[in-house]
Amino acid sequence: MNWCRSVQSLVKSAFSGKIRQESSNYAQLRYMSRVKSRHTAPRHFWMKKERARYPEELSSENEAFLREVVSDRYESPLRHHPPAAPLAYTPGVRRCGLVARKIAVQPIWLSNGKYVNTTLLHVADNHVVGYVPPEMLNQNEVVRRRWKEQYRPLAGLVVGADQEDPTKFTKEYANMFLEAGIMPTKKLTRFTISPEAALAPGTRLRATHFQVGDYVDVYAKTRERGFQGVMKRWGFAGQPATHGATKTHRRPGGIGSGAQKSRVWPGQKMPGHMGGQYRNLRGLKILRINTKHDIIYVLGHAVPGDHNDYVLIHDTVLPLRRRKEPGTVITDEEAAQLPEDIFHPDVHQMAAPSIVF
Repeated sequence: MNWCRSVQSLVKSAFSGKIRQESSNYAQLRYMSRVKSRHTAPRHFWMKKERARYPEELSSENEAFLREVVSDRYESPLRHHPPAAPLAYTPGVRRCGLVARKIAVQPIWLSNGKYVNTTLLHVADNHVVGYVPPEMLNQNEVVRRRWKEQYRPLAGLVVGADQEDPTKFTKEYANMFLEAGIMPTKKLTRFTISPEAALAPGTRLRATHFQVGDYVDVYAKTRERGFQGVMKRWGFAGQPATHGATKTHRRPGGIGSGAQKSRVWPGQKMPGHMGGQYRNLRGLKILRINTKHDIIYVLGHAVPGDHNDYVLIHDTVLPLRRRKEPGTVITDEEAAQLPEDIFHPDVHQMAAPSIVF
């Protein structure tokens, strides 16, 4: 039992902040399920986003004057200097992703008659807000070791989606968008990219950032389920419904061990909070792109999140599903000349004949 006492003392010292550092070696603890990993309170370094609204009692002339001042203040420098085209897919280069909303699930028929479900992701008003160089991004030593900065330095690209009225946000949050020349956005996220894939602040990103046939990864928060039992949370079969079973129909049963190890093991499947965690769904194929409304159709219906939730889309990291050849760049002028819908060759279009000889 000496090892058990030593582990208990190490856990107590970890929570009390008394872990001792010796020659830049940190004492590490393995992840245990009994340690709380869900944090509902915001981090201490997060900036306050929304401000309290109060009746300002402005006249119509003052409101028109404020709208004019806001439009001049957030005027994008790219209106007079056209931005460079976004970087096309290049093997070995990590480029920026997109922020989209999960809006619906729609069926699609393939050319061979197969019926598949697709998830519609609406790329809503994406703009580049800022660029974070590698020397400023990788200041954390743990992150630096994880990303192996000495072999592959990574930078950051801040992207915002869904512009809103600046009067709804705090002054500190709204000032972050002055360099980009866009209105403050509801959603603000950061993508880790290669330094050569950087984009100028104010550059707009559309659904044509990807091509039909590409494989992408979708990162989002799962649907909130609340406190659930073991049958819904873990898929337990439950206990008998009759033959003497009394008030144990949906209970888990035994949760401990016998003999000398009479305790509940860490990681035991028990009732608890379900959902509300960020998950990655990898290797989704793009079957259709709507260029008019910037909607991406990805194969499958298991994209995390509820209706109208934000999701992050980026090139897949699966080695067998990456593109082997470089992609093509589609500028805004070329996107205006594209058809409204771009289909994958395997997708059956409803306007086409159903029987091909």
